[in-house]
Amino acid sequence: MVRCWKHSENRLEEAQCTDGGSAASTQSRFPHKAFWVSLSASLLLVVIALGVTGHLGLSQPHPESLQIVRITGPDQTGVLINQSAVVDQQNDLVTFSVTSAANQTSTVLFDTKHGLICYKPVDQKSCFLRKMEKSDYDNVHSLLHESTHKSHFQLSGNETRRQMEFLGVLADSQVDVSTLEEPLQALCQDSSIHWTRRVEGLGKQRLVYFCIDICFPSNICVSVCFYYLPE
Repeated sequence: MVRCWKHSENRLEEAQCTDGGSAASTQSRFPHKAFWVSLSASLLLVVIALGVTGHLGLSQPHPESLQIVRITGPDQTGVLINQSAVVDQQNDLVTFSVTSAANQTSTVLFDTKHGLICYKPVDQKSCFLRKMEKSDYDNVHSLLHESTHKSHFQLSGNETRRQMEFLGVLADSQVDVSTLEEPLQALCQDSSIHWTRRVEGLGKQRLVYFCIDICFPSNICVSVCFYYLPE
């Protein structure tokens, strides 16, 4: 789920997205519609995964090593979270399709082989990178190593642990796509690419541009929120 926020008087408040979309005004009330959007996004993810592994020369995955996994459960407001992920066990990749209440889909790629996470927000020609930490490996471990015979994870709202993570975008750190490993090149072709770094909380009156909510089978949901650091 992708949301936009502003920071005011030491708290986060939902606000209109900077790209003109409104996260609150377009909230979906039709679960069946969200299901079909999620299914379409899952099929798109398969195409992306095959393109990454085949066209760019990675090890071509065996059919049994490429799996679609659905993750569903209520968010903090009770709205249904409906995500899917393509798991490529052979190449240690997990590609999340995160669908917002407005039926817009962002992509988050965990490349555990190279220790990187790439966030590609919806309707933006931008990619944001950061290095994986131990908690990130733990979060995707069950997908890469325990999901072989399970294609759907239902989260329990009462038991889900919710975390918030702030990533500062380094505006002067634009990355040449040709310097990236092949999985990231496929996702970020024709996009501007920036490094990010984890920060503790927000500075005073600092604007959060957008957040992406990602849920994992371990009953952990993380809101990853981005803002630009001074150059």
